[in-house]
Amino acid sequence: MSIPTTMRALCQAALDGPRGLHLLTDAPVPSPGPGEVLLRVTAAGVNFRDLMRADGTSPDGPRPPFIAGFEAAGEVVAVGEAVTGPRPGDHVVGVGDGAFAEYLAVPAYAAMPVPPGWTDREALGLAVNWPTALAALSTLGGLHKGQTVFVPAAAGATGQAAVTIARHLGATVIAAASPAKHDVVRALGADHVLDSRDADFADRVLELTDGQGADVVLESTGGPAFAESPRAAKRVTGRVIVLGTAGGEAAVTNVDLVYRHQIQLIGLNIGVLARSAPRLFGELMGELTALIAAGVIAPGDPTGYDLADGPKALMDLANRSTVGKLALLP
Repeated sequence: MSIPTTMRALCQAALDGPRGLHLLTDAPVPSPGPGEVLLRVTAAGVNFRDLMRADGTSPDGPRPPFIAGFEAAGEVVAVGEAVTGPRPGDHVVGVGDGAFAEYLAVPAYAAMPVPPGWTDREALGLAVNWPTALAALSTLGGLHKGQTVFVPAAAGATGQAAVTIARHLGATVIAAASPAKHDVVRALGADHVLDSRDADFADRVLELTDGQGADVVLESTGGPAFAESPRAAKRVTGRVIVLGTAGGEAAVTNVDLVYRHQIQLIGLNIGVLARSAPRLFGELMGELTALIAAGVIAPGDPTGYDLADGPKALMDLANRSTVGKLALLP
């Protein structure tokens, strides 16, 4: 396949949110370095972290100008040195900076084969949302049959993945979403669905668990609402898995953990997990592959936007008007 020298790409020119995204028609096509593969991107995933990078609130975010996005699926068209797989012609989904573009270089170890019978677009989420949900519930959360989990933002891509996995594990699922999205969450099998606009969700979780609290609480809100998550967890054995910061920073003190909320507090960043605990990450991805083979994880159906409409996709995500996964289509 002939690889062009330039491509269309969305550049984040300034840290002022989606308004800072601009379409370039002559961005240079990257070359795969050692250990990397070059993808012809057919679908790029839109994640909340993209919003944080766009407005400068992501602690590890790049400085402008930069090509936005970090998750994509597509066809391998070239490989760098020391790459034994995947090979040109393979279709994979992976992570790498600069995904909102027609071509993307990703580390070969971070490229997961698109499952047989799936399209590239249907595989979006297998590199970010599903591993995050599985790590939060199983690898770190230790959720098992008969336990209870609280899933916030349950209509989003990671939230839907979490509800699906929790039901497979045999847990009781208490989920939260805006009222217009409740039917979506119920269809996934959630046992109870709360209004995500209710700031006192811990009271509802305690009511539904006879005052005991949930065994696992997924925390992706942050900000002032963060304090509700430890309150919603079971004392001593309850695990609060912090996997997002949508509402901004939040503080927890030693006084909180010793005298107010005696819970297990665990931070999750799927990228750090992959780099710092490769054996654990390998086991996680093996479990993910098994769930795909068993049909627990089915092909996704992301809402598609043209690459040029990337700013609108991010704005829709910021306004909480979307359901499930979003995809940019170059």
